[in-house]
Amino acid sequence: MTMRQLHFTPATGTTTELIPGYQGRFVHGDQLTVAIWDVKAGSEVPSHSHPHEQIVNCLEGTFEMRVGGEVYLMGPGDSVVVPGGVEHSAVAHTDARCLDVFHPVRDDYRI
Repeated sequence: MTMRQLHFTPATGTTTELIPGYQGRFVHGDQLTVAIWDVKAGSEVPSHSHPHEQIVNCLEGTFEMRVGGEVYLMGPGDSVVVPGGVEHSAVAHTDARCLDVFHPVRDDYRI
């Protein structure tokens, strides 16, 4: 049996810029993916959708999420649920750090 990695630290992860201004590290389990993002102020995620349920957690800074027809201004400790298939976008008002949880696994984030 092949043992997969179970413990992750900033030193063991690779940081990738998938979207300009969004530096991400990814952790994949069997059923979900966690993304830790360091975001530069003014950086935007264009409107899109995916089949994955997503929970966005703002850890630092001010971050705006648009989900469906609603706008949420997030600060540290705030979370927003994005149901699978719902169009959404984001913009960082300040430098920010966010933690996203996706179900099922985001295979496209396996870098």
